Amino acid sequence: MATALRFVIVPKVAHPWFDEVNKGAQEQARILSRELGVEISVDYMPPTVCDAAQQNAVLEAAARSRPGGIAVDPVDTVDRMTAIDQIRGQAIPVVLFDSPSPGAGITSIGNNFALQGTIAAERLARLIGYRGKVAVMQGYPTAPNHKERYEAQMAELRKHPDIVIVDGGIDNDDIETARHQASAVLGSHPDLSGYLCCDASGPVGIAAAVKKAGKTGKVKVVGMDGIKPILDAIKEGLIESSSATIPRMQGSMSILMLWQASLGVRLPYAIDTGIDVITQENVDTFLANESRDSMVQPIVP
Repeated sequence: MATALRFVIVPKVAHPWFDEVNKGAQEQARILSRELGVEISVDYMPPTVCDAAQQNAVLEAAARSRPGGIAVDPVDTVDRMTAIDQIRGQAIPVVLFDSPSPGAGITSIGNNFALQGTIAAERLARLIGYRGKVAVMQGYPTAPNHKERYEAQMAELRKHPDIVIVDGGIDNDDIETARHQASAVLGSHPDLSGYLCCDASGPVGIAAAVKKAGKTGKVKVVGMDGIKPILDAIKEGLIESSSATIPRMQGSMSILMLWQASLGVRLPYAIDTGIDVITQENVDTFLANESRDSMVQPIVP
């Protein structure tokens, strides 16, 4: 009989977006278990804060448990995440999700993060008529995907001479921090026309701050990602739209790739899981899917 397999998912931090990744990972494990007749399980190990030292510690603990593979969304470039090299040195397969890996030689599962940032910035620029003040909030600045989005947004906004870019704060992938930062920015720039961000925490915090400041519709917000609080804010009109990743697919493909690696299969360099653009015109579809998924019963192997 085939040996049971256990994989580990290590996100940047405990967060609703990563909960969606975990849902996709667990679903893929159930499907593989059912189809292969082998018990395949996934341990979800989120750090409590977004921090390189803590994520390294979690990765080291995961490696000590000798899993069949680890999927990680690194908070820094791979060459600065010492635990990843140590894990690979122990012949434990590693894949990255929601992160690029140029030159790292590790399969990455996600989307074109620069394109995702450009889509958001282009949309916002058009919404404000290519003039006015725009704040850009950073996520966790060293995180490769957040950095790529931020740099792409800044590059796109700089194409328009009548757009003035202001510092939108740094949320460090924390919703409450994003809310505080956005409130301060709105207070300092009462004439703000638009707001961008680089992660899934930013839009939720910005939306709350915009609502509290009474600036719904006056400050155009184009978000990042599509978790339920973002969908609700789009429906309410606090966020105009969002350039969204597809987290459940990232979790699903991470487990599929780790299973392939356990068989000794050569993995692709990258898997592009795509980008959704969520607007008021299509948000009801996304909300309906969210509601339907919450009602789906688990598949029992």
